[in-house]
Amino acid sequence: MPLKFFILFLLLSTPALAADRLQSENKYQETWCGARGGVMEYRLNNGMRVDCLTDEYAVEMDFANKWYESFGQALFYAKATKRKPAVVLIIENKNDWIYYGRLKSISKESGLKIWYIEGGETH
Repeated sequence: MPLKFFILFLLLSTPALAADRLQSENKYQETWCGARGGVMEYRLNNGMRVDCLTDEYAVEMDFANKWYESFGQALFYAKATKRKPAVVLIIENKNDWIYYGRLKSISKESGLKIWYIEGGETH
């Protein structure tokens, strides 16, 4: 009986976690990439997808709390596409700034370009 309640809890709580976001990552991606004439979801030979590929950058876009994942993905995508690495960090609340700071602290050594979206505006 407890296993059934646990499974029910997981099923009911997962949509609630996604609902905490102001918009889906895909919506932010469409807006940002579209405004720059980039290719969304550019597929690499290994099946991985670059969130946005521009003439200059291989861009990974993610919510701020996933900053460490975005860093690694951007570097990998840049190497695979012969572009510069870039991340667009999605800042949805004031607590997200700590993650921006962490990413910024390692960006110079890696050559990583960082943009952020806050309140629908790119900076």
